[in-house]
Amino acid sequence: MPGAELLLDTNAVIAWLRQDNDLRRVAGKCQPIVSLFTVGEMFFGVRKSARPEENERALERALGDFAILFPDLATARHYGEVFAALRLKGRPIPVNDVWIAALALQHRLPLLTRDAHFGEVEALGVLRW
Repeated sequence: MPGAELLLDTNAVIAWLRQDNDLRRVAGKCQPIVSLFTVGEMFFGVRKSARPEENERALERALGDFAILFPDLATARHYGEVFAALRLKGRPIPVNDVWIAALALQHRLPLLTRDAHFGEVEALGVLRW
């Protein structure tokens, strides 16, 4: 998959920043991409940490390693489709994860995550490590 793009969920970003060897093997030479929703979750983690100012500076530096995907109207359509399908199946997932899945589907990107609930999203390519 050299040169391919891969959307990283929040747990994958954390593992990426910790230079997790297992994750790096799965990701290969992919271009790591994160959603704006994942960035928000990362800043939330920073705010609740013991050293928020220091961790915020570190996160801002680290975000330079990633391309960031921003939502648009097409993302909102995908969100509506995914959320409705999950509700119909009786298998809801966290709202931020619905948005992350919507961006992955919109841009036809595989999602690297440890969260099993993403498997409930039809047509979403999920990679685990």
